[in-house]
Amino acid sequence: MAQQVSMPSMGGPRFQRGGQRFAPGQRAKNAGGTVKRILKIYLQFGRPMAAVLLLTALSSLLTVLTPYLTGQAFNTFSEASGQVDTPVLIEILLLMAAVYLGSWLLTTVNNFLALRVSQQLVYQLRRDFFLKMQRLPLGFYDTTPHGDTMSRLTNDVDNISTTIAQATTQLISSALTILGSVVMMLLLNVPLTFVVLLCLPLVAFLTRFLAGRSRGHFLEQQRALGALNGIIEENISGLKMVKAFGRQEEVLRQFSQVNEELYKSSRKAQIWSGYMMPFLNVISNLIFALTAIAGGLLCAGCGLPMGTAVSFLTYSKQFAHPLNSVASMFNTIQSALAGAERVFELLDQPEETPDDPEALSLKNPQGEVEFSRVSFSYSPEKPVLHQISFHVNPGETIALVGETGAGKTTLVNLLTRFYDADSGTISIDGRNITRLKRSSLRECFSVVLQDTCLFTGTILDNIRYARPQATEEEVVEAARLARAHSFISRLPQGYQTRVFGNSDTLSQGQRQLLAIARAVLCDSPILILDEATSSVDTKTEKEIQRALLKLMERRTSFLIAHRLSTIRDADRILVIGDGRILEQGSHRQLMEQKGPYYRMVVSQMGLAD
Repeated sequence: MAQQVSMPSMGGPRFQRGGQRFAPGQRAKNAGGTVKRILKIYLQFGRPMAAVLLLTALSSLLTVLTPYLTGQAFNTFSEASGQVDTPVLIEILLLMAAVYLGSWLLTTVNNFLALRVSQQLVYQLRRDFFLKMQRLPLGFYDTTPHGDTMSRLTNDVDNISTTIAQATTQLISSALTILGSVVMMLLLNVPLTFVVLLCLPLVAFLTRFLAGRSRGHFLEQQRALGALNGIIEENISGLKMVKAFGRQEEVLRQFSQVNEELYKSSRKAQIWSGYMMPFLNVISNLIFALTAIAGGLLCAGCGLPMGTAVSFLTYSKQFAHPLNSVASMFNTIQSALAGAERVFELLDQPEETPDDPEALSLKNPQGEVEFSRVSFSYSPEKPVLHQISFHVNPGETIALVGETGAGKTTLVNLLTRFYDADSGTISIDGRNITRLKRSSLRECFSVVLQDTCLFTGTILDNIRYARPQATEEEVVEAARLARAHSFISRLPQGYQTRVFGNSDTLSQGQRQLLAIARAVLCDSPILILDEATSSVDTKTEKEIQRALLKLMERRTSFLIAHRLSTIRDADRILVIGDGRILEQGSHRQLMEQKGPYYRMVVSQMGLAD
């Protein structure tokens, strides 16, 4: 049985819904929830994270001991005698050197472990994100700009990576250092401790105020960056059309407008977050001055040892240092939270309706198809199909004709379960397709679309995309049947010639021939041809039609085409209009009825054939 084919959308509407945009200054929806989700992912790496926490705690403990030892070194000086207790001072200095060396070693090892865990986290995020993309329904891609989705996977995830690698150990270390410093200060002197702790409400108010002002701008910055990526992606893929219609100025205007939005949101985000560091320095210096004044008064009037006052001056600076570290990362943290929120927003999107737990695999499908009172709409206010019913026998060729937007491609999208019908049932070989596993269902189809999708790789790989296990001889035979072998043989490396996605190394006609060869090789019981010969010349079209006639002999075939020469030999023609089947029959029968099909033929050919 043929392998499942990964197929792009076969038409249907395209909505440019960029998603909800945040107004400048508006706060992110749930920064706290985003942080919790990141921490939850971290907890999956239990042992490495436990090691990071342990090393961070030990390093913070050594950091907290340093001011205390500094104070004890000063206390070796006797005010009464004017002498220094040299042996004790040397011991303290050696102990301080050991503390500094140990702190450096612990920090080095800890940073290595934290970076490893952080990169594993980002690796998992990228994997989950890409896996989610495979599970999203086709409607998501029809309604979301591709550039924005690409920006989430690259820019937003990279933002998370950079910030997590820098901030994780610093944040943990800062919290432990602050806690340890408070404990040590309380043990040394309570009144001076409260002087140092005056900075906490000031810092809390400052952080809350600036975070509230900057977070919305950072999220708007990420969204504007996604929109800008979308414009760039569209401009690169459609550059020929831009130049052909002289739309360079309009494209430049659109780019400049979004670029201006990105500039404004980035500027505001950086300005607001940039206030954090200067204000924290002011608070730090203020607390240092108050501690020095209070310490001096206590030394002069209350007999406080000079070394204890020196320790408190060091603690006041050390107390502010973790806050300054967090402040220096404030803008990147806000940017990462905005990026993480956008990543989680996509990860929370509803997936395709899962297969029924009792879903079956279709064994030896024959190609019998039945639509029974099927209705469908892409949006509730715009119904596309109304109560469609028809039956197709195995091996029968059905042509779907009608005006653009009549619903021809939608019928095929429903048959392949790219979308699910709103009501009614669709059956293959008498089995409701919703009761079949999607993998089994899509093995029933060989598809050739109007917009051919090639993937970066060799021509050989592209033809056997549907059947990776196919031999080279089978690929060549499929190419011969599709009339593609002759042009492939003329290429410099033949079947080993590399193509690069949707680049223009091949003509559209050649690309379509490769798509037909792919469908031939797929060898599935149901063949879907969506304007499959629209991009080839008349001579090649006739050759392809001869190949397709042989290909369709044993298969149920659905033809979507506008050319009369493509559809007139179909066993049955369904004329779709206003979401309904207006009439059906063979070409001769419909011409004799002189209904909608007759009028279409007359308008196309200029005569009643």
